[in-house]
Amino acid sequence: MHATVREKLILKLIGDKGFVAFEEFEREIRASPATIRRDLEKLAIAGKIKRIRGGAKEIASSSAEMSNGVNFNAHLTGTPFYENIEKNRSQKEAIGKAAASLCSKGEGVMIDGGSTTLQMCPHLAGLELQVLTNSLHIVSALIGQQGTRVLVPSGAVFPEQNIILSVFGDPGMPRFHAPKLFMGAASIGEKGLMQADIVLVAAERRLLAQSEEVIILVDATKFGGPSGNVVCELDEIDTIITDSRITDKTAKMFENAGIKLIIV
Repeated sequence: MHATVREKLILKLIGDKGFVAFEEFEREIRASPATIRRDLEKLAIAGKIKRIRGGAKEIASSSAEMSNGVNFNAHLTGTPFYENIEKNRSQKEAIGKAAASLCSKGEGVMIDGGSTTLQMCPHLAGLELQVLTNSLHIVSALIGQQGTRVLVPSGAVFPEQNIILSVFGDPGMPRFHAPKLFMGAASIGEKGLMQADIVLVAAERRLLAQSEEVIILVDATKFGGPSGNVVCELDEIDTIITDSRITDKTAKMFENAGIKLIIV
């Protein structure tokens, strides 16, 4: 790939997303890592992009840029929430109900944003939980439940998923420890649980550090899907709740990894 073509692709990627991790440049550009680094440095010297740790970002043109150099106008990659909510709806509802049944009255839990984790909410009424969530959809679903206490992290709101993510490099979380963390995924396979966006990956890793038990809610279409940024490996997952479309081969892979499988 010619240098001019590479540079145009780099500028397009950054223009579309605001921030692009170096690993994504490697996936999208047919060139060696050393060549990509030289291209990024050349564009940075020319004032067209800004190099930061782990990748590169667009040059902010207004006060929309945060004090640490992260652009509030950056967008998450992946499928927007409004497109995901109706996909495999009946399976997601059954998965959410099964996940809610794992909660004990009065305990603290963390529920990561997602169209499947949202389906837990109707079944949490009366459990008097403390719920830490980064999802405004989940906040809205729980706020009217008597006895349910809702906590949210600090950070910027990303409208595609309607979630709050800290982009300052700090945890952005209350000092909250929960026995259980409920999460979704863009895909999951032999390499572990994956998400499309590196910002989301960083936020979810912080949730993992504050939990004792990791419970993944995914419908069977998420198995063996497109590759992405690894949030955690299989040995960090305790339970997967999915639907009956899971194949025997995939079920065996999870069982061999020591993961409890709940099929609804």
